[in-house]
Amino acid sequence: MPLIRQAFVLGAGLGTRLRSLTESLPKPLVPIFQKPLITFAFDHLIDAGCERLIVNTHHQPECFAALFPAGEYRGRPLTLRHEPVLLETGGGIANVADLLGEEPFLVYNADILTDLPLAPLIESHTRAENLVTLALRSGGGPQQVAFDPRSGRILDIRGQLGTGAPDEFVFTGVYVVDPKFTRLLTAGVKRSVIPTFLEIIASGGKLGGVVLDEGNWWDVGTRDAYLQLHRDLPALSFPSFPAEQDWRQTVHPTADLDKEATLSGCSVLGRDTRVGEGAQLHDTIVWPGAQIASRSYLRNCIVRSHQIARGTHNDVDI
Repeated sequence: MPLIRQAFVLGAGLGTRLRSLTESLPKPLVPIFQKPLITFAFDHLIDAGCERLIVNTHHQPECFAALFPAGEYRGRPLTLRHEPVLLETGGGIANVADLLGEEPFLVYNADILTDLPLAPLIESHTRAENLVTLALRSGGGPQQVAFDPRSGRILDIRGQLGTGAPDEFVFTGVYVVDPKFTRLLTAGVKRSVIPTFLEIIASGGKLGGVVLDEGNWWDVGTRDAYLQLHRDLPALSFPSFPAEQDWRQTVHPTADLDKEATLSGCSVLGRDTRVGEGAQLHDTIVWPGAQIASRSYLRNCIVRSHQIARGTHNDVDI
């Protein structure tokens, strides 16, 4: 089976759909139960054979450096490349082209959570000798990609080429890239990859796709999606790749939960949290270092790291 040994994880987004949660923490680092979101991407990529990880940063870059101070993850080198000016996906890839060299690589959006099988994606990309191969799904998100399963080619994206081909597939945010693709990009220019993808299609280039409906896939872009994920995950066998076995804990071992406090629904207490006497939490996620005052009542809330919640709150971020 062909292997891709390096990956570029897009971690530089502003997380605008998750504000105010992302004011002090980059979206890729938000906790999913007891594990930062981006580390699921790393585990998935390592399981697929990647031995080298590259991440771009922009908002709160010091948070990434604090989480990965040794420049590695599970023994694999992890390189952070800061973008003082946000460059979007195409500009982000161009900005790390010198690190990627002349080997193919996987690109992975850091705001998704998935265990879709990557081996068929890599195998199809290698066999077809595509410039880029996109991982697609039949549903579960915005259907914006027109794809011909017979040829394995992408026909259009968001109808921008006017082909009339129906947009029936979801772009998952995971794709394999040949190093020749980076030569189509301009360093320092803020640009999405989508216009370049469309240029490849229009010129008859090999922009391929593979439909991967096996496994799970979530866009963790909004607070509703974030909370729903914590409701859904306990009932699922996720992920299908190896990961730490204790990340699903609803109460971290270091959390201080008063014996008179109650948790219900999908409530989660992170590392070094404190919940006072008589407090009631329902469907509420408490991030590391946060505190809930005695006799507080929180429903459908997210309490950010090192914040203190007091009183009664419904459907708010604190």
